[in-house]
Amino acid sequence: MWFAPPPNSPLSRRGIIKAAGVLGAGIAAPAFLRVQSAIADYPDRPIKIVVATTPGGPADLIARMIAGALQQSTGKTFIVEDRPGGGGNVGMSYAAHSSPDGYTILLATTQYSVNVGFFKQLPFDAEKDFLGVSELATSPNAFVVKAGSPAKTIHEFVALARANPVNFNVSTPAINTSLYVQVEVLKLREKLPKMECIVFKGGGDAVQAILSGTVQMCSTALPAAPHIKAGTLRCLAVTGETRWPDMPDVPTMLESGYDDFVFGTDTAFLAPAKTPPEIVKWLETETIKVLSTPDMTEKLYKAGFQVRPKGGADAWARLAKEIKTFKAIIDQAGIKKM
Repeated sequence: MWFAPPPNSPLSRRGIIKAAGVLGAGIAAPAFLRVQSAIADYPDRPIKIVVATTPGGPADLIARMIAGALQQSTGKTFIVEDRPGGGGNVGMSYAAHSSPDGYTILLATTQYSVNVGFFKQLPFDAEKDFLGVSELATSPNAFVVKAGSPAKTIHEFVALARANPVNFNVSTPAINTSLYVQVEVLKLREKLPKMECIVFKGGGDAVQAILSGTVQMCSTALPAAPHIKAGTLRCLAVTGETRWPDMPDVPTMLESGYDDFVFGTDTAFLAPAKTPPEIVKWLETETIKVLSTPDMTEKLYKAGFQVRPKGGADAWARLAKEIKTFKAIIDQAGIKKM
């Protein structure tokens, strides 16, 4: 039987509830203070930028440029860690499941968006496991042929391929990239199902295939521009929204009559989803600061990229839109999923 103690007694119901609240607050306070202290001291150790591709590629190059600039600007340590494999899923999954403390972030390329539609199952949730930190840079893709090719425009190449599709092939890097997808879209629109897309291990191998005459056209990222400038390759069209400043005579696919034919290599910093907003804001602010400098703009441009100094909200909005777009394209083109 319950005997109600006096109202002011520590054993009253009110007293028990009050005591429990004080006890709970006492337990929670140290943990809360530790979190607040970690945020206030951030960063007090190296920040790791994960790149989900092999060393030496465009993503790795951008990561190292920005890491160096951030280190110089903030006085903090930034390191780049390449984790290739699984079509980029190894590195992306590693970053997604890292501690959300701001010390591991992902440099995501367009491959991030393509993978959602390309793979039957991913080892992470692309729409929930990350949040945007900042946009970084973008580069349009391009269709190039060997300098001696009779094709001077993309329409001339299509005409040649339509006349003899079995002997007209296109080289591209990994399947799950915008470079591969744009070839499949071209094939679909121009009704060229017999024109093969030959997949190579990397962009360098794909370019070498066109230089050696193994294939008749290459779908490449714009960092192949040195070969174009040297006169060994001819660019038929770029797939950006506007012409590339260094190649003012080369039309876009849009100008060539291909509606909505815009593909590129976009890059952004992403952080694990539960990273504290104060830390995300610090990373966003510092990244945009270094991207906005003339020196970084020039360095990235020489590497074939244009800076895109935008915040996390813009980065995530673009990715969300790209995920839906690429999924629809992959389904429409009938690209086999892995």
